[in-house]
Amino acid sequence: MVYNPEFVPEKKSYTWQGYQCLYEYYPGINPINNNESALLLIHPIGVGLSGKFWHRFCQEGRKKGLNHDIYNPDLIGCGNSQMPRLAYYPEDWAAQVNCFLHNIIEKPVIILVQGALLPVAIALIQLQKNSNSNLIKGLILSGPPAWRVMTEPRSEQQQKLTWNLFFDSPIGNLFWLYARRRQFIESFSIRQLFAKAEDVDQNWLDLLEQGAKNDNSRYAVYSFLAGFWRQNYTDIMAEISIPTLAVFGTTASSISRSGFSETPEQRCQLYETGWKNCQSAMISGRNVLPYESTAEFVEVVGKFINDLGL
Repeated sequence: MVYNPEFVPEKKSYTWQGYQCLYEYYPGINPINNNESALLLIHPIGVGLSGKFWHRFCQEGRKKGLNHDIYNPDLIGCGNSQMPRLAYYPEDWAAQVNCFLHNIIEKPVIILVQGALLPVAIALIQLQKNSNSNLIKGLILSGPPAWRVMTEPRSEQQQKLTWNLFFDSPIGNLFWLYARRRQFIESFSIRQLFAKAEDVDQNWLDLLEQGAKNDNSRYAVYSFLAGFWRQNYTDIMAEISIPTLAVFGTTASSISRSGFSETPEQRCQLYETGWKNCQSAMISGRNVLPYESTAEFVEVVGKFINDLGL
């Protein structure tokens, strides 16, 4: 995709708990409507991933007239934000985003969260609830995990053992050298992320390869792989009343720890019935819809936001 120079974001920074954090800001198209809800993007965690994951969505959204301020932060440990050697939990990233929301954005938002970073959005909603804030007006889930993945916890002991014995160790360092190779990134993307192998393009591979050059980015990735986000969210999800849209690819794939595989149709039904105020949609693609099926994703997002009057 060729980026329109009119849609180049402003790059800014702020400080959270002493760490420098970077974000991109796309001003709304029409300044008259600047009081509309903003879009707050939460990028996925993975080898080389950062807020740059959302660039295609931001460009396509502007082309299609999505007239909202867009805030695209790099989570701590990712992209251009600082990368301390920490075990990151969803609550850590949620606290960072909550600070960003209250001190930088300072107005209502619609959150777009990719994949298995859904627990970060859930933790953020809990922080808002506990502080009697009401800044989250809508929630859009892009390719969220299988329902059983969101309801099958992993033991805390197992999480910590995995982190200490494998990831935060010389073995983990060697594995990172293997995982950041372009060949591995391409193979993994074809096997696990994209519906069509030809969509794993040079732009995607360059994005991840460049992002993985900083070895310190492995701590966020390893925190994700250790499963610190794996909890039973059943009761919490059942109580979230914020209007929610769950978007799934027609070839979405995921298998729970118990070995049960959900079809995309089953996943739609489970989210609609298990989430208090959720509707679902299916579009072409697999697990990285804002990148592989950008135009369709922007269309369903725009319709949801318009229907909410936000």
